[in-house]
Amino acid sequence: MISETLPTATAENRFIRAKNLMAAMVGFHRGLFLIAVSGAAVFAVATVLSSYGVKLLIDEVILPSFAEGTVGFSMWASVSGLVVTIGLVRAVGVVVRRTYAGKANSSTAKSIADKALRHIMRQPPMWHRSRMTGDVAARAGVDTDAAAAILGPMPFASSVIVLLAVSGVWLIVTDLWLGLFAFLVFPLMLATNILYQRKVDYHYQVAQDELGALSEAAHESFDGVLVVKAFGAEERETERLAVISRRLRKARTKAITLRSTFESVIDAAPSLVNIAIIAFGAVRVRDGGMTVGELSAFVFLFTLVSLPLRIVSYLFSELPHSASGWARVQQVLQEPLLSAPRDAINRTTSTTVLPSGAAAVHMVELRDVRAEHVPGVAALDHVNLRVERGRTVAIVGATGCGKTTLLHVIAGLVPVSRGDLSVGTSRVGLVFQEAFLFAESLRYNLTLGAPVSEAVIADALRIASADGFVSELGVSLDTELGERGVSLSGGQRQRLALARALAVGSELLLLDDTTSALDPGTEAEVLNNLRTLGASVTTLVVASRPSTIALADSVIFMADGAIAAAGPHDELLRSNADYRTLIQAFEHDRQTTTPTGAR
Repeated sequence: MISETLPTATAENRFIRAKNLMAAMVGFHRGLFLIAVSGAAVFAVATVLSSYGVKLLIDEVILPSFAEGTVGFSMWASVSGLVVTIGLVRAVGVVVRRTYAGKANSSTAKSIADKALRHIMRQPPMWHRSRMTGDVAARAGVDTDAAAAILGPMPFASSVIVLLAVSGVWLIVTDLWLGLFAFLVFPLMLATNILYQRKVDYHYQVAQDELGALSEAAHESFDGVLVVKAFGAEERETERLAVISRRLRKARTKAITLRSTFESVIDAAPSLVNIAIIAFGAVRVRDGGMTVGELSAFVFLFTLVSLPLRIVSYLFSELPHSASGWARVQQVLQEPLLSAPRDAINRTTSTTVLPSGAAAVHMVELRDVRAEHVPGVAALDHVNLRVERGRTVAIVGATGCGKTTLLHVIAGLVPVSRGDLSVGTSRVGLVFQEAFLFAESLRYNLTLGAPVSEAVIADALRIASADGFVSELGVSLDTELGERGVSLSGGQRQRLALARALAVGSELLLLDDTTSALDPGTEAEVLNNLRTLGASVTTLVVASRPSTIALADSVIFMADGAIAAAGPHDELLRSNADYRTLIQAFEHDRQTTTPTGAR
């Protein structure tokens, strides 16, 4: 299982995590980030120069115009032109920084999500069965967005170094004592940011985990909405989600409370410092240590610098959130890729010489195979089986005897823990009893995006006896199906799933009670159509309808995870009492029930 617990961070660990997080995020799209940083640096330098423009405007234009009643046009034009030029350069820096910071953010989120999804999709089925779908979706969705969110404030925050260095030099050169006073306030504000980050880190971490838990539970609840409604459990299910929501709200409330307190301090600090600068600067102006323009530039620059410091505070506030999201994504990415059972299947074929002298080519061969869903508990054991190419074989047995597991082993979805498995083709089509259809066009559901010709699709629909109702749909193959094909009946969905396996060129069809929702006539038609394909397609079908079983070339009778008997249907009826009892039970069930959704 994916661990839900992140280690408690010490100060050193937080620093390392922050450094590694920033380096990782920048590494995805370094070029976009560097352009954003360059724009922010231009903005920083222009910000300091703008305070110099304010000084010139006051000392060289405004005050002389009051003292002398006029000012030269050349002086007015040059100072005004300088101020306007600095403003334009500053605006260009803002546009470049915001544009490319946004591009870096969105591009990085997409790259992380793609990387996570590729890793997740490469994991074999047993990995997915051990995870909650909602949690996996959260780690590839909301957590990737959270991880990349740090790139929003990072370019501007990184330019604060340039801004503080240049503004510090300018302030101290202008007036040593007042400059030192103003400059020393910056470390205090940064220290406040660091203190805040330490306090809020834990709450954001908890909130991110609770968000993942809520996403997981909501996904599960919506997926099983019919079960919830069928048992009248709406209120109980709502309360279950509400409990998780309350935990999430509590964690976020604590984080937001700290954030609001922190931001109040950051908001108030520049105003209080400006009051002190004006009071101290007034004394310096009175004593002739600085001009009115220089004091105004001081106040103006400090006010402008407080905004970048606010961005630093935003960076620190996003850091825990992004670190938690990235840690959760990393937990998925750092899980080793499990070996896929499909890769262990031997793709060679074996041949047996029949008494008549003819050669029988085996499409499927299992030799003393054992398979487990739970370690140590056999779902299949000592299974030996040969299926000739082009044959139709029915797999029969009571519920829980291992029929579905056998198909999943042959398809490469369940690993073999002992024995050998050979399948004479890689083009295997497994059709589940519960047919899954995507909320896409009918064409996509039949081809899954593969290049398949119209003729092949039409032939697949005909064999699956689905061509009739498909021709009656709104725009035929371009008809958009609802989620899970909700607008279709169970029988229609099953036939489309079979047509999908045929359309992609499957040479071995594994049908897991695929025709259970069809009426006997349609089922017989489908199976007869499959038999007309001859040696090009081999079919193994889990069946519980006597008429279907009778159509098969041979029958495999399973009991307790093993093959109890095999042979033609009529022969097994005569020779095996357990098989005969099971078939009689099937016939009784068919007489007392009617298939639903078979249209």
